[in-house]
Amino acid sequence: MHVRGARAILGAPVTEGDLAVAGPDDVLDAEGCVVTPGLVNAHHHLLQSAFRTLPGTRGVAMSTWLPTMAAAYAEAGVDEELVYAAARVGMAEALLCGVTTVADHHLTWPATLAPEDTVPLARATERAARDLGGRLAFVRGSAGDDPESAAHSADLIAEALAPTGLSADGMVQVAVGPAGVHSDSEATFRLMAEVASRRGLRRRTQANEQVDVAIAMTRYGRRPLDLLDEWGWLAPDVTVAHLCDVTAAEIARLAAAGVTATHAPGCDLPMGWGIAPVAALRAAGITVGLGTSGGGSNDAGHLLADARLAMQVSPLVGPPLSALDALTMATAGSAIGLGRPELASVTGGDLCVWDETGVADAGVAEPIAGLLWASPGRRPRHVVVAGRVVVRDGHLVGVDEREITSALTRRLTASAR
Repeated sequence: MHVRGARAILGAPVTEGDLAVAGPDDVLDAEGCVVTPGLVNAHHHLLQSAFRTLPGTRGVAMSTWLPTMAAAYAEAGVDEELVYAAARVGMAEALLCGVTTVADHHLTWPATLAPEDTVPLARATERAARDLGGRLAFVRGSAGDDPESAAHSADLIAEALAPTGLSADGMVQVAVGPAGVHSDSEATFRLMAEVASRRGLRRRTQANEQVDVAIAMTRYGRRPLDLLDEWGWLAPDVTVAHLCDVTAAEIARLAAAGVTATHAPGCDLPMGWGIAPVAALRAAGITVGLGTSGGGSNDAGHLLADARLAMQVSPLVGPPLSALDALTMATAGSAIGLGRPELASVTGGDLCVWDETGVADAGVAEPIAGLLWASPGRRPRHVVVAGRVVVRDGHLVGVDEREITSALTRRLTASAR
């Protein structure tokens, strides 16, 4: 495949505006465009795509937000149909926003499900991603689940989707991820770690959000990272999301452990959790990726817009981030956190072509900076995943966007009757 006429290419030199890319023999027009690697959303909750702008979830304490979301899940009935419909919406939105890989931290498992009955829910998410042509990192999460059942479920899901952590075609990855010390016990963390070690899975969790710190101090008299360290969850195969409230000593501890991090400003700010000190984390040598989190706290899955937000708020907690810093987080930073640095190579088969010929880009002097600072809600012109064009001229290829939307609407309407 050849991408021709690009104004700028992130991660590769421009040779007469032409870029050779792995994949079928095809030509994409990139005249006046910026080409980047596919964006990697390192932290999402795809199920929450069905629960955006839910009343009672904005400007409230986490102690209110959690039961409000739980009640919505219970009313809708979390089953294979809902998971598939919500995941299709979230994955379609991702591709239309230039995100080629989504890490879905799935935390909502009906308590009545036996471990073997959780596999169809995971397969529904996998099917949604494959139907649309996006890459999926499915994180078997836990939020207060029985430790042994959660670990058994994680093992079964890995066996079904990617027995050694990554499918043969590289399109599906499996990881494990307790929600945090605020919801899951030491037993859950240790049993999940055993599954990860046996199968070669990455580990992911959340820490140092508002509720996480408060509950850890009340329940254990210790801070979350102290517990994660003791429970064996500060290690190079672990990625920790949020990290809004971290001390200098904790940053040094994370760096020494080789942990990677995920910044999620589009969630953390509206939820009132604060702003992660990204510049300080990166200066300590910690690889930082970028995630949107889910529709329950960040109603959009637009990673490029959240990269812009990360730049905007960074001066409030330290040195400012540049556009290149933010794009690096949204590509290489997130990919490294998944253990897949190859996803950040523009010649590897995953890329986005961003049009900078519109009125919103008039007067832009530096095209990479303009990609983020101007028109933050832009759609890419083309998106390529594994050498296959999945978005062409701003539209999904071979998929009806309206049908995806109406299918979720029908499912939610049916559950409300």
